Amino acid sequence: MAAGKSEDLGKLVLRLSIGFVLVLHGIFKIHAGVDWLKGPLAQFGLPGFLAYGVFIGEVVGPIMVILGFRARIGAAIIVINMVVALLLVHRLQIFTINPAGGGWAIELPALVLFGALALFFLGGGKYGVNRGKNAWD
Repeated sequence: MAAGKSEDLGKLVLRLSIGFVLVLHGIFKIHAGVDWLKGPLAQFGLPGFLAYGVFIGEVVGPIMVILGFRARIGAAIIVINMVVALLLVHRLQIFTINPAGGGWAIELPALVLFGALALFFLGGGKYGVNRGKNAWD
């Protein structure tokens, strides 16, 4: 397999992995609602309506990444979403180990954050809607 093809295939695997993991969280929040986020937002003096931004970060961004449609923009949306999630919901777990089996307590959010950050820098590759023909792909 040629280097370019394997790099694009690797980018596709990364896009699908990060996108599907996060979009499932977004689908859950579509069904369950985001009212629970209003409390953590209020603790930081932020208005409750910002809770609805999770739909952009956990539905729109991941779908862009999955499809390879402006994948870098979708990845940036995911990075912002994950930083906000870590600060609002997981900040007390950042320096802890999961007592139920070890591992970093925030390993899933961190993996999504760093995977999306990698996609932002790498781009989505040619196996997507835009086929990597734009700087934002």
